[in-house]
Amino acid sequence: MITSKQRAYLRSLSVNLPAIMQIGKGGLGENLIKTVDDALEAKELIKLSVLENSDETARSAADTIAEETGADVVAVLGRKIVLYRESKKHKKIEL
Repeated sequence: MITSKQRAYLRSLSVNLPAIMQIGKGGLGENLIKTVDDALEAKELIKLSVLENSDETARSAADTIAEETGADVVAVLGRKIVLYRESKKHKKIEL
């Protein structure tokens, strides 16, 4: 669990991040969860985009992905989701 100060710091780091994945009408399948898990291990901080044709809302998708991957939801802004999880092998961000 991250504190509000850590969350604010991570949110500031995520401003210039591109969305590395899109959640579409396929929803939150096993492959998407696995890909997000791998991306979190490699990058620690990632941004996802929820497309308009998705059945998921950004908040529900963020909560589900965070629960499945053990990540923290940093922010949900419109259709964008920012997730953070400390990497075991590739630690880049010091909180």
